Amino acid sequence: MFALFEDAGKFLAGRVMSQAEASVQIELDSGKRVKVKSAHVLLQFEQPAPAQLLAQAQALSQEIDLDLAWEFAPEDEFGFADLARDYFDARAGAVQQAAALLRLFEAPHYFRRVGKGRFKKAPQETVKAALLAIERKQQQQAQIEAWAAELAAGQCPAPVREQLYKILFKPDKNALEYKAVVEASKRTQQSPLDLLKAAGAIDSPYQFHWRRFLFEHFPKGYGFPALTAPPIPETLPLAPVQAFSIDDSATTEIDDALSVQGLGSGTVVFGVHIAAPGLAIAPGDALDQVARARYSTVYMPGYKITMLPDEVVQAYTLQEGRDCPAVSIYFMIDEATLEVRGHETRLERVPIAANLRHDQLDGVITADTLSGTAPTAYPFPAELAFCWRLARHLKAQREVVRGKPETFTRPDYSFRLVGHDGREPTGAETVQITTRKRGEPLDLIVAEAMILANATWGGWLAELGVPGIYRSQASLLPGVKVRMSTKPLPHAGMGVKQYTWATSPLRRYVDLVNQWQIIACARHGRTAALAAPFKPKDAELFSVISGFDAAYSAYNDFQHGIERYWTLRYLSQNDVKELTATVLKDGLVRADALPLVLRATGTENLPRGAHVRVRITAVDELTLDAHAKLVERLDEIVPEAVEDDGEEEDTAGPIALAIELDDGDHAPVQAGPAGAAA
Repeated sequence: MFALFEDAGKFLAGRVMSQAEASVQIELDSGKRVKVKSAHVLLQFEQPAPAQLLAQAQALSQEIDLDLAWEFAPEDEFGFADLARDYFDARAGAVQQAAALLRLFEAPHYFRRVGKGRFKKAPQETVKAALLAIERKQQQQAQIEAWAAELAAGQCPAPVREQLYKILFKPDKNALEYKAVVEASKRTQQSPLDLLKAAGAIDSPYQFHWRRFLFEHFPKGYGFPALTAPPIPETLPLAPVQAFSIDDSATTEIDDALSVQGLGSGTVVFGVHIAAPGLAIAPGDALDQVARARYSTVYMPGYKITMLPDEVVQAYTLQEGRDCPAVSIYFMIDEATLEVRGHETRLERVPIAANLRHDQLDGVITADTLSGTAPTAYPFPAELAFCWRLARHLKAQREVVRGKPETFTRPDYSFRLVGHDGREPTGAETVQITTRKRGEPLDLIVAEAMILANATWGGWLAELGVPGIYRSQASLLPGVKVRMSTKPLPHAGMGVKQYTWATSPLRRYVDLVNQWQIIACARHGRTAALAAPFKPKDAELFSVISGFDAAYSAYNDFQHGIERYWTLRYLSQNDVKELTATVLKDGLVRADALPLVLRATGTENLPRGAHVRVRITAVDELTLDAHAKLVERLDEIVPEAVEDDGEEEDTAGPIALAIELDDGDHAPVQAGPAGAAA
């Protein structure tokens, strides 16, 4: 005697070894003996053998027409043997009965299971809906198969191309396009990125990085709604100064300018003048909403996405030859000792006499000309000389607080796209990379003036009980990062008691928020806390901090990554085969004359700071990866390279794709190194 039984949704058959009232012991073809509850035994038979029964029943079950079986089936509950007798004939044997069981079991859209071996046919409407769903699923699967075949053959279907960045980074895993890429990747045993690149889905490495950034941060595009710059509602007094700004020629958002009065009088009035969009833009208005949605201007070689529309920027930028609305802070300074004796903040119009440009004057305005040992041939020579003297004094004071001097061992790099007319780059432009040593006179003058203003305004806000957004750093110990909060805490890196960002309101949203608070202080003094837009413990301030931190970090990551792209393009365009570099750690080296950190085999055991020559062995502009190998060691350790300056290495990191090729593994696919750590 043989028996067919169900075990965890599977049908098995074997020889009956013994039988009791509640259970049956059955020996399977494998020799294994199992104890089966009597209620789970669905069919007992004499022939054929168990394996033959299952094979014959499986084949016969596929011949059963489900539509016809549904018509034959009684309206009431029935058993599989009943259907077999109705469908085949009244003497349906074990094979026919088993075939009916298997067919009924696999067709829940036609027949609902109501017990062991018992079924009830589904309503006609349910069957129709289920059949439509099955047909739709079959069509979808056919579409997936067709698209996967195209991808495997090196062609990208238009719907996949249109959904490229969504598929890779924010996929709907039920979407047909996503499933087609997964299926094609499995078939070809290629990573999704390699597959799509081979299929022509990625127009160029530059467009991949650029469009990915826009997809993640500007999915609706980066154009502005039709907005105009509102006028400043109050009449501002004209400042009795001639101010000048110091920026690069490409800078259009000129936020800050300086002025110097009273040279030779014993007390010099040093002015820091900040563009004042906060006098016209109000919290919550249309322009504020635009600025808050972006949080910052996005910078990249040859292009930028501004925080505010250009028409608005031009209304408030500190343009040469105009009397510009400004929030000014004046410092009364002892001309001999450079002691700051007091400060005053004013809301006013400031005459901008000149927009000085780094790229035109860095080689002209030098330490020698500023100290009087070389002739001067530029505007404001006496004022700039005082500014430089003051800047060095302020820096020295901060270094006492820091506990060690600020050192600038690396230059700043500037990227220029030759012949570029300011339009959105394509990535095919010729790039020039030049350097400007950090800490040069003009850099130092501007940096120290802004630190002085930001630290002073931060203290003033705290003194008046007006909340602001601060940047703080608990110590200079490794790993202690700069934090943003509403508390005026010390900034160890700057060497100041407190530090705000308030000097770039055209480019950074937190600066605009702080400017609103400073304007309230300038207007209302001791009662400013009552009139300021943001009150103590205002949840909006915490929301701004959170949103700004995320956006600013993402923008910086993108800027580092796209600059790395142009650096790799520079290698290709100039046929650079070898570089001199300084060893960092873990096989990484930093190029001496380019903003490039890359892995170089053969340097793993060299000490940090060792000077080497390496040969470029591989460059991938899509993953932003570069590899090299050691050619020779040039000398011993470069002393300034040994000191850890606290900056993270700007090396490439992996692109994390949100595609799961293994249904059981939910870890994202790593597509190789790309991007740059900020």
